[in-house]
Amino acid sequence: MARPTPCRSGDAQRGVEWLSLTDLGRVYGISAVQTGKLLVAAGLRQSGGAPTTEALAQGLARQQHPGHHHQAFWSRQGCAPHLEGQGVEPRGQSQLVRLWADLLSALQQDSAAVSVSAEEMAGDMPRELVKPVNRELRLRGCSFQVGRPISRAATPRPACSPAPEATAADPHPCD
Repeated sequence: MARPTPCRSGDAQRGVEWLSLTDLGRVYGISAVQTGKLLVAAGLRQSGGAPTTEALAQGLARQQHPGHHHQAFWSRQGCAPHLEGQGVEPRGQSQLVRLWADLLSALQQDSAAVSVSAEEMAGDMPRELVKPVNRELRLRGCSFQVGRPISRAATPRPACSPAPEATAADPHPCD
């Protein structure tokens, strides 16, 4: 049997990516069964498998043939907040979250070999990672939390000790 492919017909101009339950779960590295349970918990899927009236009305799900729940497709973008709100993360993001949590928890331990604080480094964190990194830090028992939404998306970069005339809150990039 051929693997189902994302259904995008009629929605390409709006960027909606329609996925089977299996493919939606793959985005998060979880099974179709677990994805279905999370959608039920979010009130988007009935226990029998069909999308709820609410999910259909909000454009989060659609059925190829009404009454056949196995032929439902789910909006990847529309379902994301409901799934991520329950603690799952896209696979690519989960690795970034672990790396940021590793870095920030190590910086919080105040290693003498590191000349940048956890607060300074957190300023470079992409906004979309703040909540999941804070969740990961809590799970690890780390007391550090990124305190404010970051105003820009950025990638981590090395920081050096500030120049003598600079303040500790203003590290400069290594050359």
